[in-house]
Amino acid sequence: MTRLFVAIGGVPASGKSTLAHQLAPALGLPLLAKDTINHGLMDALGDPADVEASRELGRAAVHALLALAADNTGAVLDSTWYPYTVPLLRALPAPIVEVRCHVPVTVAQQRYRARMPTRRTGDVQAQHPDSELWASAHGEPLGVGPVVRVETDRPVDVAAVVEQVMAHRRHLTVAAERGGAEDRA
Repeated sequence: MTRLFVAIGGVPASGKSTLAHQLAPALGLPLLAKDTINHGLMDALGDPADVEASRELGRAAVHALLALAADNTGAVLDSTWYPYTVPLLRALPAPIVEVRCHVPVTVAQQRYRARMPTRRTGDVQAQHPDSELWASAHGEPLGVGPVVRVETDRPVDVAAVVEQVMAHRRHLTVAAERGGAEDRA
């Protein structure tokens, strides 16, 4: 298995999950998705009663996702990443490449409104679909690894994204090997 974590992020409805489902098999990595864990938690515990409870459940889902990732040497990780996750991501046992999905905020908002009928009532945005909070700065890189920026308001060349991710991985591997050699000198 490839020793690599690919943290796919961006604002809600930026195309993260669509791209993650394409990248994982192309990279030969398992996919760990926050929404899948979140929905499993809602199946077991019921939908959260309000926005704060939904956020709390979402944080629990992200912690579960990263705990699962820590037991592996690589995976594609799909979430809207927040700053509190930085130390958890840095603790993962393999290099990280960030893939940032970018769309104009208006496109993300239109996509989200279009999928509202299929969202669970426990999702934060389903409870506050017109809130600007979800379209804030959470699409910016976290600084946990090299970044591949992907414009997802048009068809994505998945092979090109894979090529960029693997180029970053090779660079990270060479840098780590050089660092190890310097440590032994």
